[in-house]
Amino acid sequence: MNIEELRLENLNPAAFIDQKIREISEMVGDNLAVNALSGGVDSSVVTMLGHKALGARLKTYFIDNGIMRHDEPQQIASCFEALRVPMEIVDAQKHFFQALRGLTDPEEKREAITRTFYKDVFSHLVQESGARFLLQGSIYTDVEETVAGIKRQHNILVQLGIDTEKRFGYKVIEPLIALRKPAVRAIAKALGLQESIYKRPPFPGPALAARIIGEVTKEKVDIVRKATKIVEEELGHTGAFQSLAILHEDKVTGIRNGQRDYGLQIEVRSWESSDATTGKPMRLSFDTMETLAERITQEVPDVVSVTYSITKKPPSTIEAV
Repeated sequence: MNIEELRLENLNPAAFIDQKIREISEMVGDNLAVNALSGGVDSSVVTMLGHKALGARLKTYFIDNGIMRHDEPQQIASCFEALRVPMEIVDAQKHFFQALRGLTDPEEKREAITRTFYKDVFSHLVQESGARFLLQGSIYTDVEETVAGIKRQHNILVQLGIDTEKRFGYKVIEPLIALRKPAVRAIAKALGLQESIYKRPPFPGPALAARIIGEVTKEKVDIVRKATKIVEEELGHTGAFQSLAILHEDKVTGIRNGQRDYGLQIEVRSWESSDATTGKPMRLSFDTMETLAERITQEVPDVVSVTYSITKKPPSTIEAV
């Protein structure tokens, strides 16, 4: 890996911001650039850097892929409207669900999301706008895990030898590629982003598809979306690095109203970590876990079993897929 990490202790946020604004401006020149905003801290920082560097020559898009959290597109649009950063929500749900149909292998699902995002959706947006550059929030950990073969992160392309100009028709700019998450949060705070953004828990590039074991369907996404909302509501105060719900593929036997109910199982994970390189499960109280189980089985249709993961990373990973 040819990227040298810029560690938090060596980071000067103000100098970094000025440097990246200059670099983006010089690379794009008089051309247009498009920007992939997901609402996470990484993409939010890149959006602000691009906006400061290019102004109206940056076209920011939120891709509604149908696999995001509850009301996420609307929440992000409202947030950046308050920052006076124009953005457009692009409804691409049909593209993503078609690409994911019938796939169960984790890497095949990630590859389908990557291909759909970059080739089917953003290639069209680039051609339509006339832009020659795509800004995105890839960070050091994304590259590290992909190159090591641990997990293919959907936003890692150039580092795998992919010529994005030849394959997709645009050059990718990655201002945060040398930073890990804590350093990105420091940049976000220095940029004046809201605390709700710079302290936001990480969310995977493949979104809720990374939390569904087996084939991804609209029905399964709806189930894991509801479970995710409950988990984040109940564990948001714990200080966890990340808390999530995973929908398992196999059904299990349960009981409802005195009758056998062959239903779904949700696994909850909640992590203590600084940068996602390693992690250990949060030591939640039993009362908290009971509340999670009760709410999920009562509020999420067909769920009859809720479990809590107690495995460290490694050998586990933060996300399931």
